[in-house]
Amino acid sequence: MLRIMGKFSVNALKSSSLCNKYLYFRNTKTRVMGVTQQSCSLRNYSSPPGDVKSLHSVINPHISRIRNIGIMAHIDAGKTTTTERMLYYSGYIRTLGDVDDGDTVTDFMAQERERGITIQSAAVTFDWKDYRINLIDTPGHVDFTVEVERCLRVLDGAVAVFDASAGVEAQTLTVWRQADKHQIPRICFLNKMDKNRASFTYAVESIKQKLKTKPLLLQLPIGEAKTFRGLVDVVTKERIIWKPTSDVDDGKNFERKLLLETDDPNLFQEVQDARNTLIEQVADLDDEFAELVLGENSENFDLIPADKLQSAIRRITLAQKAVPVLCGSALKNKGVQPLLDAITLYLPAPNERSYEFLQWYKDDLCALAFKVLHDKCRGPLVFVRVYSGSLKPQSAVYNINKSCTERMSRLLLPFADQQIEIPSLMPGNIALTVGLKQSATGDTIVSSKASAVAAARRAGRDAGEKKRSGSGVDSLLLAGVEVPEPVFFCTIEPPSMARQQDLDNALSCLQREDPSLKVKPDPDTGQTILCGMGELHIEIIHDRIKREYGIETYLGPLQIAYRETILNAAQATDILDKTVGDKRHCVTAEIEVRPTSEGAATKPIISYAENVSEVLPKELQGAIENGITNSCIQGPLLGFPVQDIDVTVQSLTVHPDTSHTMVSACVSRCLQKALKKAGIQILEPLMNLEITVSEDHLSAALADLAQRRGNIQEIQSRQDNRVVVAAVPLAEMMGYSTVLRSLTSGSATFTLELASYQALSSQEQSALLQRRMGLV
Repeated sequence: MLRIMGKFSVNALKSSSLCNKYLYFRNTKTRVMGVTQQSCSLRNYSSPPGDVKSLHSVINPHISRIRNIGIMAHIDAGKTTTTERMLYYSGYIRTLGDVDDGDTVTDFMAQERERGITIQSAAVTFDWKDYRINLIDTPGHVDFTVEVERCLRVLDGAVAVFDASAGVEAQTLTVWRQADKHQIPRICFLNKMDKNRASFTYAVESIKQKLKTKPLLLQLPIGEAKTFRGLVDVVTKERIIWKPTSDVDDGKNFERKLLLETDDPNLFQEVQDARNTLIEQVADLDDEFAELVLGENSENFDLIPADKLQSAIRRITLAQKAVPVLCGSALKNKGVQPLLDAITLYLPAPNERSYEFLQWYKDDLCALAFKVLHDKCRGPLVFVRVYSGSLKPQSAVYNINKSCTERMSRLLLPFADQQIEIPSLMPGNIALTVGLKQSATGDTIVSSKASAVAAARRAGRDAGEKKRSGSGVDSLLLAGVEVPEPVFFCTIEPPSMARQQDLDNALSCLQREDPSLKVKPDPDTGQTILCGMGELHIEIIHDRIKREYGIETYLGPLQIAYRETILNAAQATDILDKTVGDKRHCVTAEIEVRPTSEGAATKPIISYAENVSEVLPKELQGAIENGITNSCIQGPLLGFPVQDIDVTVQSLTVHPDTSHTMVSACVSRCLQKALKKAGIQILEPLMNLEITVSEDHLSAALADLAQRRGNIQEIQSRQDNRVVVAAVPLAEMMGYSTVLRSLTSGSATFTLELASYQALSSQEQSALLQRRMGLV
């Protein structure tokens, strides 16, 4: 039966216009199994051809008609559902998928379909009204924030999706700050307008208050919650009502006509007031539009043409002075087509974003690798964004970060887990490359080393400085991705030593895919330590190793990533005198450590006494700093990294034949002595906790927090619910989701985010030491 179903599914896939000789599938075996076990959840690809656009029909327009956008939001705001509707209305999928059914295009991983959440970002390419849209659907869970970070790094615009009943939530703030950091223009989409307790006014007010931005209301909803049936375009004063045909309510059929006062006097007046307010807001923010308003149209705002108003809104959006706000319900298929129109109208094309480095490369290739996927058949697939020049298959490219030349065999256009081969990639586009074995997230790719050197010379000339070409190349690296330090770790072991090499290979591939995953050996036990951003993150990695690599691994108990620092200043001296062969290695070092005065610093701040810096050879400086850095990786008390310290090298005497390795070893040992003298303080990760809970269960949730050393900072109101904002040590939050679920009958939700590291009290520190030594 399995063989018959597998054969049928493959033939069905072949018959679709989506699948042709250029189309490839990842995890084909998994897909075929999925059809046999859960055939109803996958798309019916055996429908007659012609119903759906082929990926080959994706247009390749001028750069001004390309939009690179991301969908970002708090978890469960409706990002994936909105993306699914966009693909359906643009004609690239036949049926509407549902997150709950596990059959959406962009949530293609087994873990995503089982949990109903987005875990890794997925890229899709489609066209809408002569525009090409490269869209990335990003995760909303805090454990996968790095996925959002690296995608925003290469995007030109973003759509922030909000739950209209909740407004701005915890992760919304995080992704908004990330977009601010990369200076990305964005538009807001108030989703779930059909949901119980949805409030357009509340959501807009929360955007204004919490995000500290100016919302431009381009649409008003017609009804809210159960009465939501359409919307009004404030710019054109058109009413848009979705009208289902027979039993099918897929949102394709809607009526768009001018709103007249006779249709609905109250709504007409509300729209009139909203348009006047919008015109005043835009005139305040855009001088060109202000001249138009103050000139011939000062008496009657109705005479202002819609296209002039749209152009002004576009300029304001690109300048990030305000954000357009739209509304709808992706699940009920309302408001997505106007959102697509707004993306093409108000978000920037790649050539409207200014990048300083483009002037140095001119027409030469300059691209950034921002994500890696591993395919069992084709090896690593590297996502690249091309900023200038073009990419072609079978061409050699130079990786500036790795200082190596690689040959790229093929270029693929992404459509979630499907790809088609393309002959070239023009500036401003995003695609997958096959054959780049060394490239990783954040690497800068150019056409050749000579091209990088030439660009470095231009950059040096522009800066008015004479630079050597080697140092100039370093200045041309495109900004990579900032990866936060992991807060959870646990041991991971294979079922037998015979599978250790397979596990190491699997972890190496997963690390290359996910920069936030850290793997290191335990120097005492030799075990492999897995470090991640949270419980869910480590759980997903464990599951992927089992499913994708076929290794049944064993995880040790989850542990907290503490830090160590010092309480007092201290000084130590160390002498290393060894003879190796016929060479004598002799080093005398004197080092002083003291708590840093510059706030939190994860790396040691290194300085040299005047008598040392004057005579210290430059080649020895690297060895000293290497010794200090290595010594701080493991603190003297519990072996956790040491932070927030100033290190001063007071004196250093080195015998002429001494190797740099011996200098590093002596400095490292000397620093360990000084740290022990200074007195060690353990620091624990402190988390920002946000709980959304009903009034009935608020007291139970607060009482539980009090037992967890929680510091309640604020209790906010969100419609009928309460939002508790607190700071809680991570050590007290293990298994909290189960406890909160039982306390609130499953009605409460919470989010956790690392805030800072704080010192443990002496009582807590002694208790931790006893636990680590096995005395408790």
